Amino acid sequence: MAVTANYEAVMIVSMKKGEEGIQAIVEKFKNLIEKNATLKNVDEWGKRKLAYLINKESEGYYVLYDFESTAEFPAELDRIFRITEGVARSLIIKKEDE
Repeated sequence: MAVTANYEAVMIVSMKKGEEGIQAIVEKFKNLIEKNATLKNVDEWGKRKLAYLINKESEGYYVLYDFESTAEFPAELDRIFRITEGVARSLIIKKEDE
């Protein structure tokens, strides 16, 4: 059996995508994580002011994914975050065992 760990992934979606575009990106990553890992929770924080400008934008749409997977999947997820148009920033962390 494969060894799994708990991870959190936060992404900021560009507001330029519009409401439908943002929801499409949120669903895309939700489905991707469900296919490759055990998705525990999706927490949509919504529109927030950014600490600094990213691509001349001052606001972004924040989403937090909580999932459990093998060690290989987060690297692939990060790669897809980076090449997806509309994802301004992303961060994946391995959670400490509780």
